[in-house]
Amino acid sequence: MPFLVVIIVLSLSFYIYYKVKYVRSSLPMERKSLSGKSSIALGLFVGLFGVNQLFLYHSTTTYIVAALFIIVGALSIWAGFKAYRFYLPYAIKEMEEVEKQG
Repeated sequence: MPFLVVIIVLSLSFYIYYKVKYVRSSLPMERKSLSGKSSIALGLFVGLFGVNQLFLYHSTTTYIVAALFIIVGALSIWAGFKAYRFYLPYAIKEMEEVEKQG
């Protein structure tokens, strides 16, 4: 499925982008919110990779491995979303304080 491949590559690209921003950031709350975003992107990558495997191969082993990938990806998306939602107000407050200081 070419559509899934494009989405998989985009999610991997976003994961790398957020990890680079994470490494370059010096603010702790911003780092935690970026970590949540990168967890969402990685979960999307892993989950869609599992879905893509369902279309490519048709064996029992593939179904089991794809199900594990989809479950791990969904849990990563869920945990990343919760972390991002929790740390976002603190990151916004932190950025406002940095802007006030100069």
